[in-house]
Amino acid sequence: MAIPVLPAGFEALSPFVEEWALDTQDERYAKRARVNEAELRAFYEAVLPYLEAILAEVDRFPLGQLPESHRALYALALSMAEIAPHVELYRGNPLVPFAFEEARFKSDHGAQPTWTGGRPSK
Repeated sequence: MAIPVLPAGFEALSPFVEEWALDTQDERYAKRARVNEAELRAFYEAVLPYLEAILAEVDRFPLGQLPESHRALYALALSMAEIAPHVELYRGNPLVPFAFEEARFKSDHGAQPTWTGGRPSK
């Protein structure tokens, strides 16, 4: 399977696509939980300068109608949103310190591709 190509202007984020452009919340949680502080920070610092442009780009499309060409970019933004608190609030700890074990909580939609906007993919 080929690694998705990002839209023009976001090529600098290509090194992160294979590891971080994950379709489901469950996949993103599992990725975050198994990386270390340095990996979280590297991803965070690479994506942060592009975040506003990423959101503007994917916001051009209605939820659930994101074209294939933008799915990896959207998935990077979702991964960023899910790891940002761990960098900003938890000093890079990939888990939530002093809390219940996260694995005990399951999302109703955790295995569903997020880009579909809550609708099953075709």
